[in-house]
Amino acid sequence: MSETHRPDARGRRTLTRTDRPATRPATVPDDRFFRQIVRSMRNGVIAFRRDGTLALMNDEAYRIFGLTKSDADVGRAFAEVISERPVVIRELAGAFDLSHLPNRAELRLPDLQRVIGYTLSQVKDEQGNPIGAVMFFKDLTQVEQLEERERLRDRLAALGEMAAGIAHELKNPLAGIEVMAGLLRRQVPESKDAQSLLADIMSEAKLANQIVVEMLEFVRPIRLQVEQTDLAAVLRQSITLAESKVKRGAVQVRVDLADRLPMIDGDLNQLSQVFSNLLTNAFEALEGAGHVTVTAIQTAIEVDPAMVGMDATATPVVVVDVLDDGPGVPGEATDKIFDPFFTTKPQGSGLGLAIVRKIVDAHDGRIDVNSVAGRGTCFRVTLPVASASVWFK
Repeated sequence: MSETHRPDARGRRTLTRTDRPATRPATVPDDRFFRQIVRSMRNGVIAFRRDGTLALMNDEAYRIFGLTKSDADVGRAFAEVISERPVVIRELAGAFDLSHLPNRAELRLPDLQRVIGYTLSQVKDEQGNPIGAVMFFKDLTQVEQLEERERLRDRLAALGEMAAGIAHELKNPLAGIEVMAGLLRRQVPESKDAQSLLADIMSEAKLANQIVVEMLEFVRPIRLQVEQTDLAAVLRQSITLAESKVKRGAVQVRVDLADRLPMIDGDLNQLSQVFSNLLTNAFEALEGAGHVTVTAIQTAIEVDPAMVGMDATATPVVVVDVLDDGPGVPGEATDKIFDPFFTTKPQGSGLGLAIVRKIVDAHDGRIDVNSVAGRGTCFRVTLPVASASVWFK
């Protein structure tokens, strides 16, 4: 406000005040706006205070962790809110103890069969004192699987070159050894020792020949005969095939399929090979006594919009579980169980599950394994209902 002197009608000077617009106060940040930003992020965010109470957790974090959101979560101990994810709790618990916090690290969530990439940072006040911590993370499961496919293709290319060169060199001598051992057995029928030795030679020759055949099958490109396929028929055929490969004994098999399972686009013979192989492994693990359960349901997979665009829609899939109550797979073996030539069997070639994964990949599907020592193993095969799906492409 300012003052000026102006003469009036009689020549006297009068005091006049001129109003000026008052200065507007500085805009106060809108806390709701920032919370909307965090809630709209495609990445998961979880933040907690120095005392361990949850300050913020967005919808994407709940989705990735497979948890149900509750309005009462904020203010509770974060370890209680995400108690079902102990591996995450361990990482967050070290936020104030580590001198260098993880940046762009990866973490596996075995219960969810997911991989996340994350960054963990401290939240500090104006004086630089830590008052909390925040984790930003993203579901990298699809990226990890795509990278694994690329690594598998590279290994296949190398194996293909090697297999093409040695397959014919090995098959003919192995066949000759088996034939000549059979002829020799006929010439020494009275010698039990010779009969036993020659029988071992023939058996080992057959095993070596089978490994060569499986190696050729593994490196050979898969050509699918895609048609509308009934999974129920595939599973029935697979049980019969598995029983022809290994003795089932007293193993009980229960098949529980959801009503009105859709027909899927697939190759009946190749899919039968997948499930017969999984069932064969289950029968061998049970050694003639135990239970095998085969279940199938229809569901949908949410596609990461960051990979295929915002218009991504859920992909209809059929999920088949093959579960046994055998001894389980050792923990250190689960990450390598689909690698070529990796086996825990004395007489195994290590190509059975590698071929299974290759067939599943050719159907644009995925296969996962979850095993607990002493409690059994579950193989989960997820197949899209329609071919040429956007899932994992």
